[in-house]
Amino acid sequence: MEPKKNPKADLSKRSALFLQLGLILVLFVTWQAIEWKTYDRSNIDIGQVNLDELEEEEVPITQNLNTPPPPPPPPPAPEIIDVVEDEEEVEETIIESTETNQEEEIVEVEEVEDVEEEEEIADVPFAVIENVPVFPGCEKMSGNAAKKKCMSDKVKKFVNRKFNTELGSELGLSGVNRIYVRFKIDRNGNIVGVQARGPHPRLEKEAKRVVQLLPKMTPGKQRGKAVGVLYSLPIVFQVQD
Repeated sequence: MEPKKNPKADLSKRSALFLQLGLILVLFVTWQAIEWKTYDRSNIDIGQVNLDELEEEEVPITQNLNTPPPPPPPPPAPEIIDVVEDEEEVEETIIESTETNQEEEIVEVEEVEDVEEEEEIADVPFAVIENVPVFPGCEKMSGNAAKKKCMSDKVKKFVNRKFNTELGSELGLSGVNRIYVRFKIDRNGNIVGVQARGPHPRLEKEAKRVVQLLPKMTPGKQRGKAVGVLYSLPIVFQVQD
C-alpha cells in the first residue's frame, strides 16, 4: 500500500529551527520587560523660571556734584645764574702716539728667565728633623742620633748651671716643680720664640732668661735646606724643705 502523504510536507524536519527562533523571541521580550523604565512627571524639571518670584534690585540714586577744578600750580621761581670768569688755567693732558716710525731703532728684548720660587718648608719638630741642629762641641759626633743625644745633654747641663734654683724657696714653693719650655732654633741657628709654663710667673721668667742665653747653633736641615726646629725642654727642680 503506498503512503498518501508527500515526504516534502514533513514538518518535523524544521522543528529545531522553529524552537530556536521561539527561544530568541522570548528572550528578547523578557529583556525588554526588564529594561523598561517609567518616570514620575512631577519630578521632571522642565526648565521653566517663575519671573514673579524674582526680587527687584534697588538701584541707588547718585547725585551729580559739580566739583570745581583744583587751582593751577604757582609759576616756578626764576633761576639766578652766576657768571664766573674762567681765570684758572687747566693743564691739558697730551696723549702721545705709541706708533713707531721707520727711523726709530727697534730695541730687542732679552729673554726673560723663569726664576723658580724656593719651596718654603714649615718648622719641623726636633724629634723628626732629618739633620738636627748642632750644639757647639757636638760637631765631631757622627750620625744624627749621636748629635741629638749630644745636644740634649749639653742643653740640660747649660740650663742646670744657669738656672737660679733658690727661687723656689724664696717663693715659698716645696717639693718637685716642673717648668715646660718651648723654643725654636731658626734658620740661622738663633734661639727665638721662647715660651714657658710653670707654677709661678717668676719661674717662667727665669726659664725664659736661661734659654735665651743658649749659644748660637748650626741650624737644622730638612731635605737639604735650613729650617726652623721646634724644641721642647722640661725643667724639673726640687725645693729642699
